[in-house]
This record gives sequence, C-alpha cells and structure tokens, in this order.
Amino acid sequence: MWSRQRGGLKPLRCGVEQLRCRRREREAALRKARREQQLVSKRLLRDEALEEAEEGCVAMIFGEAEIQQFLRLAQRGTEEKEREGALVSLRRGLQCPETQQTFIRLEGSIRTLVGLLTSNQALLQLEAARCLHELSHSEQSAVVEACLPATSYLLTYLSGHSSDFISPHLTVLEALGYALSQLLQAKEAPEKIIPSVLGSTLPQHMLQLLQPGPKLNLGVAVEFAWCLHYIICSQVNNALLITQGALSTLGLLLLDLAGAVQRTEDAGLELLACPVLRCLSNLLTEAAAEAVGGQLQLRDERVVAALFILLQFLLQKQPSLLPEGLWLLNNLTANSPSFCTSLLSLDLIEPLLHLLSVSNVVSVLVLTVLCNVAEKGPAYCQRLWPGPLLSSLLDTLAFSDTEVVGQSLELLQLLFLYQPGAAQAFLQQSGLQALQRHEEVAQLQDRVHALQQTALHG
Repeated sequence: MWSRQRGGLKPLRCGVEQLRCRRREREAALRKARREQQLVSKRLLRDEALEEAEEGCVAMIFGEAEIQQFLRLAQRGTEEKEREGALVSLRRGLQCPETQQTFIRLEGSIRTLVGLLTSNQALLQLEAARCLHELSHSEQSAVVEACLPATSYLLTYLSGHSSDFISPHLTVLEALGYALSQLLQAKEAPEKIIPSVLGSTLPQHMLQLLQPGPKLNLGVAVEFAWCLHYIICSQVNNALLITQGALSTLGLLLLDLAGAVQRTEDAGLELLACPVLRCLSNLLTEAAAEAVGGQLQLRDERVVAALFILLQFLLQKQPSLLPEGLWLLNNLTANSPSFCTSLLSLDLIEPLLHLLSVSNVVSVLVLTVLCNVAEKGPAYCQRLWPGPLLSSLLDTLAFSDTEVVGQSLELLQLLFLYQPGAAQAFLQQSGLQALQRHEEVAQLQDRVHALQQTALHG
C-alpha cells in the first residue's frame, strides 16, 4: 500500500480509493434495502380518545344490504346526527376484512365516500376520511387497489385549499393525509399515483405544512411528512422536490425540532422527527442535492448541533429511532469534509462514542460515521487519534457481532493508512489480544506489521 517515490514515502492512492469504492457500494446497497423496507412500513393511526369511547365495541361483519343502507343514510339522512351515525357504524364495520371485501364490490361505494369528503359538513368529512383510512391500511391488496381511484379526488381536494393549506378542520386534514400516505405505499404507486402527486400543487402544499412556525400542527405535519417520505422513497422525481426547496424546508424543521425538544417534554415530537430524518437522509443521496449548493443551505455546525440534540432526545424517549438520526449523520459526512470538520470542532466525537453501548445496529452506524471522518485524510485522523477512540475500538473489537468488528477493523485500517503512529500505539496497548478471536486477525496483523515497519524505518 506504500511505495518510495522521489526519495520519500507516499501512500498509494489505489488502496484508499479501493476502500472508498467498496464502502460506497455497500452504502448504496444499504440505502436501497432501507428504501424498500420503509416503503412497506404501514402505520395504523388511532385516535386515543376515540378508542376509549369505543372500548368494548366489536367490529361487525356487514352484508351488501346493510352497507348500502349506511351509505344511503350518510348521503340523504334527514338529520346530521343520523348521517354521522351511519358513517360511524360503517367505519367500525370496515375494520373487518370481510366487510371491506363486500364494500369494494359495491358499485359507487368509494365514489360515495369521496363525495362526502368534499361536503361542507366537518363531522361528515371526518367520518368519511376515517372510513377511507380503514380501507387504506388493509392487508388485502384488492382493497387497497380499490382505493386507488380515490387518489385523484384526494389530490383535487387537498390541492384546492388556500395557499396556507390550513383547513378549518385539522382532524379531517390529518385523516386525509394518513389515507394518502397509505395509498402512496401501494405497489402501483410509483406508476399510477406518485406522478400525479408530483404533477399537482400538492408537494408545495406539503412543504408549506412543514414550515416551522405558529401555524405548524403536529398531527397534520406528521401525516404529510410521511407522505413526503414515501414519495421520496419511490425515487420517481426527487430532483423536483429538491428544486422546490424540500431540503431547505426539512433542514429548518430539523432545527426547529431540536429547539422544541429542549423546551418541552411533548412525547409526540419523536413522531415527526422520524419521517423528517428519513426524508433528509434519502434526499441527500440524490445527485440533485449537490446542485442546490451547501446541501441543506444551512450552516453545517447548526445542522450537526441540532442533530445531536435530537439524538440525545431519542436516546431518552425512543432509542429505536437512533439509527434514523445516525443514518442522516452518515449521509451528511459521507461526502462533505465541512460536516466532518463540524463534528470535530464541536467536540462531538466523545458523545458519539457513548452511543456504542446502545445496540449493535447503532454501533455499526457510529463506526461508519467515524470512518467517514477518518477517510478525509491525515488532518482528520490526527484529531481523532488517540483520544477516547483507542479504548472504544478495543472494546468494539471484543464484540460478538461480526458487522461491528468488521466496521472497527475498517476504521483501524483508515487510521493506520493516514496516521502511521496509530499502528504502534494500538499494538502497544492491545497486544493484539482482542483481535485473536476473529478470522480477520492474520490479514490485519500483516497490514499492521507492514505499516509499522514503514513508519519506523522509512
């Protein structure tokens, strides 16, 4: 990996480039796997107050005649309470797969729900939205496909609001956002739904809903952030979203969320943090993200500091979401020396190392971020080593998880390449005892020995 050139020792770039290429190929495969996994992450939205009120109610299996009667009453009942009650009964029935199948076989049933959605009576709108909600998260593909014709009506309805896109009935808007997010996960969505969404004014309205400020409603923002996430995962036209300011809006929302978790203990903030982190992570992998300049169009230190505030919040409230924040940090640091510099200048390496004890998944991501920093060259490795990193690496090499050990070895290889003294320090402290348990020991010992000899006798 090293050779004499012009009387001095210089690294062979091919070794570093091969390492980078291998890492990028692996990350590309991981991104693809993550997107595919996230596209089937069906979420079930339940109103807690509604659940309590309906506790003890058993969902009924309704036949065609009963469903038709409910729909007739909902459309032409003499009193609003009667119309609302019919939709409530229908919604409860639609929690049963058998009733769902019967409902979609009835001609005009979906069209009737859409008609009620666009009425001017808030309670009827809400219950119609909840009926569509029940259908949209069905595990039966035929039921979800039957909902597809409703998409164009939803787009027309949602896009037809004022420029502020703030409905006077936020619960209706939240339920519609949920129903749309479910439809966006259908296997037909990339061909039949998402192009229509991107061709409408809805993406701009979604971004307006995610703008920080007094008009931001948590429940509505959560649903449309998930809508945006599924659109981004489809990769139909992410460049369009970037040119419409998605990175900037989401970056500002990230900063706002970091401030909010410091001011309040609202348990709902993590519900918004999850899709926002995912949206940013996936958008940053697009080539178009570089074209807008400065990636998030925000100062690097602000973004990194905000992300670490959220990581601490998630560690306390929802540790299972830590990988989402770390994946964003990985994508920020992968190709950006400035974000790596921010990580070092803010003294965030030690807090990052503290996360190694959370889980193997978290450990791999932490080590990947550190590899991103070390990969940037000698100046970065000098600031990483030795510090607390040496003892942490000795610990991770003793892990039983082979992926954690492999990522630790990769970080060591980068450190040895750019910081020859690291090899000697590592050998002196570890005695190679921690490495002897792993299959890679022979290969690593050879590398360490060669690098040590070069450093000592060059």
